[in-house]
Amino acid sequence: MIQRSSRSSQLLERTGCFTADEAVSLLKAREHDGGSLLHRCLENSGLSEEVFLPKLAQAMGIPFLSLSQVMPPSEVLALFPAKVVYHYKVLPMALEDGGLRVAVRDPFRPGLVDALQLASGKRIRLGLAPLSEIEKGIKRLYGVGGETIEQMLAEDGEGDIDALLDADPEELDEEASVVKFVNQIIWEAHQEGATDIHMEPMERDLRIRYRIDGVLVQVPLPARLKRFQAAIISRLKVMSNMDIAEKRLPQDGRIGLRIRGESIDIRVSTMPTVYGESVSLRLLMRQSTLLGMEKLGLTHVDAQKLQKLITRPHGILMVTGPTGSGKSTSLYTYLNTINSVDKRILTCEDPIEYEIPGINQIQMKPEIGLTFAVGLRHILRQDPDVIMIGEIRDRETSEIAVQAALTGHLVFSTLHTNDAASGFTRLLDMGVEPFLVASSIEALIAQRLVRTLCQECKEEADYAPDYLQEIQFPVTEGQKIYKAAGCEACRNTGYRGRTGIYEILPVSEDIRQHIIARDPASRIKKTAMKEGMIPLRDDGWGKVLAGNTSIEEVLRVSDEAEEVK
Repeated sequence: MIQRSSRSSQLLERTGCFTADEAVSLLKAREHDGGSLLHRCLENSGLSEEVFLPKLAQAMGIPFLSLSQVMPPSEVLALFPAKVVYHYKVLPMALEDGGLRVAVRDPFRPGLVDALQLASGKRIRLGLAPLSEIEKGIKRLYGVGGETIEQMLAEDGEGDIDALLDADPEELDEEASVVKFVNQIIWEAHQEGATDIHMEPMERDLRIRYRIDGVLVQVPLPARLKRFQAAIISRLKVMSNMDIAEKRLPQDGRIGLRIRGESIDIRVSTMPTVYGESVSLRLLMRQSTLLGMEKLGLTHVDAQKLQKLITRPHGILMVTGPTGSGKSTSLYTYLNTINSVDKRILTCEDPIEYEIPGINQIQMKPEIGLTFAVGLRHILRQDPDVIMIGEIRDRETSEIAVQAALTGHLVFSTLHTNDAASGFTRLLDMGVEPFLVASSIEALIAQRLVRTLCQECKEEADYAPDYLQEIQFPVTEGQKIYKAAGCEACRNTGYRGRTGIYEILPVSEDIRQHIIARDPASRIKKTAMKEGMIPLRDDGWGKVLAGNTSIEEVLRVSDEAEEVK
């Protein structure tokens, strides 16, 4: 025992992080309370795993492993059951001279080598890697919920699953395999910052994808997941109070969860397809921290324009753009900015995506007759100063919104149009009189969300001058343009987070004349550009030149700007 302790003491001393006395003290403390020696080393050295483990690996004479680009063969991965990998937080890497190289985080863990040798039947050769790298590798190679799927396969056939589905949802065991797997998928999506989860049945597989930063990303999953497709989908239907026996018609439902003190409202939609029911989940973080105006990605000039618009005493401010372009986030930010004790603010929403203290938010319920039009009509009797309507969808809602603006209220709302100028023609198409549109609307704001370049790995790009001229990119001598590269920090996408690009169209006297004359959106846009409006794509080019995003991102979300003739 003394000899082993002496070897461990010398090992710690060789890392260069501890004196001989400190090493002995650490070992005595571990023997006294049985705690983790690695944890004590990190705590006492003040170093992170990424810094300390390479020193420890060198002192032990074993490799420090980089796992990000490694893809072990399937026969190597099969040497460990998934439960061993998940329990010990280890990753089999390669067969070397009859031994198995395994990435571990804590080589001091008692019984670790013996357990791994017993599980694999191979002589174990250790390599060190940080826990975060190992967990990412496990997820990538074994799939999200790999341990759970293995447990489900080991259970006694489908009978257990059928019993689970027939049980009362209130009595379901939270550790049951299907329940656990569904919870893992939702928790993983929450951790990744996903806004949507899509479960899509294929002929031989069940594909699960997350929408992260507006782009779909496929989730690595264990093999043979297709076998449990019906059980997983039924579990989601039970959670969202749907009819699990009805598989021929689309259904809608909701799930309310609390994760780390945050309420998550999940909207669930099922749709029958050729190979089973497709399920889409929209994750809404009601208590998420709202952005400030400075975080929306507005230029200084646009921020000043918007500040004046949102503090006007009356009129309509309309935000336009397709689904997922950040319209609701912008509206909530505007409301939060002007929210004060001397303003009564009421909203009609479906659904309520953020909860803002001091604002009266009303959830629309069309199934019982509480539509936007009905809610808005009653809100006007509540003495509001500011009204927010989640979306203007029909003539009745738009006419009430116009009347509210003309009677001294400030109205915020959204429309689904491709650019700002098209918002006027959309309202006219709904049947609102041109003179009412012209006199009530103060401004239309079109917006899109572009992914921001990962600052860890973005690299300078070199585009052909002809290409830049073709896309009307404003070339400046000596100006650097960056593109996405990809690294571990950004999941190899080259992007982290999103920002907005905007097109702000204030209603001037000339624009009002165009509206009254029912002129097309293209003519309204040209007049607005002559008056100083910056089109979406041009605003995007400004963010490319600032090094915030890439040319490809701006092209992905915006249409070609029309030239002013």
